[in-house]
Amino acid sequence: MNRAITMEQTRLALLQHARALFGTVGFADTVMDELTGRAGLTRGALYHHFGGKKGLFLAVYQQLDQEMDQRLQAISASAPDSWSAFSGRCHAYLKMATEPDIQRIMIRDAASVLDSEQIQAVRMSCIDAIAGLLAQLIGDKIIPDTSPVMLARLINGALLDTARSIAASENSAIALNEAAQSLDLMLNGLRRSR
Repeated sequence: MNRAITMEQTRLALLQHARALFGTVGFADTVMDELTGRAGLTRGALYHHFGGKKGLFLAVYQQLDQEMDQRLQAISASAPDSWSAFSGRCHAYLKMATEPDIQRIMIRDAASVLDSEQIQAVRMSCIDAIAGLLAQLIGDKIIPDTSPVMLARLINGALLDTARSIAASENSAIALNEAAQSLDLMLNGLRRSR
């Protein structure tokens, strides 16, 4: 078997098992010997590919962020118009906050495990995506002309804080329903009068 293929399989096995553990028991309670044992690998493989537990967590965080972004892009691509693309993405992001691995990895643990620069890089990517959608809405004359980047920062902050609230709630379904209603109220306030 090709060495490059074997190395990639090792890397993917570590990511898969790390995501399962980080997503259920969290970063602090994930034991590396248990993780590598489940993957049928050694700690040496973990250190070779990721440099340690924190590096592995960062890779899982980035992988999960990419998956979330792909899901959001699919919503935009299938939307009938620019407003539906924008509001659909906002609602989908909040719905993702009910998923256990997203709650644990992205919302709860990331802030205490990763450096602020690593988190900010992901956040800026989200802000850029929202700003692009807002620029389209401005161009389509659906919302008034304003700085799409500054408005994206405001919306991103609101979505992030609301996602944290949903993740921390005792009943995420009820919290999501309340958040969705409030989100509609906020987003509809952006629209021009027809």
